[in-house]
Amino acid sequence: MPSVNLRHSVRAVVLDEDDRILLCRHTIPEPAGTVVWAAPGGGIEPGETPLAALRRELREEVGLSVETDPPHVWHQEVVAGHVPGYDGVVNDYFLVRTAQFTPRGTLSAEQLAAENISGLHWWHPREVASYAGADLFSPRDLATPLTALITSGVPARPARLGL
Repeated sequence: MPSVNLRHSVRAVVLDEDDRILLCRHTIPEPAGTVVWAAPGGGIEPGETPLAALRRELREEVGLSVETDPPHVWHQEVVAGHVPGYDGVVNDYFLVRTAQFTPRGTLSAEQLAAENISGLHWWHPREVASYAGADLFSPRDLATPLTALITSGVPARPARLGL
């Protein structure tokens, strides 16, 4: 069986005091016009720990500083060719509770655009569950694990997510 080259990434489930989740709007070039709303985060650099990567990504993308070690709540493996140079991605999600803030990271608009990020928005779980537009969420069924996390709290072991 051939080995699979997966990019290891971290993502933050950033929830405010009203249980709204902060998501990044990714405009994906191929297929043209695809928009995916995903938790802030990104790849773990060589020699970087997952939590160090999470802290860096949150500062860069949304301007949030995290001092504590947030709990690991979800694990996702997606084998698909949407990450250049990789066969897929492993996303580990960590729960970050915070007061609502206006997101503005350290990356410039040009740097964010280079990462396909075209916006940031706070979503209420009801908005995610009832969304009927053309945009996608990552994971596709984000409302289900998000609702479970909010109602049941941090799982004993990270919940496995689908696509």
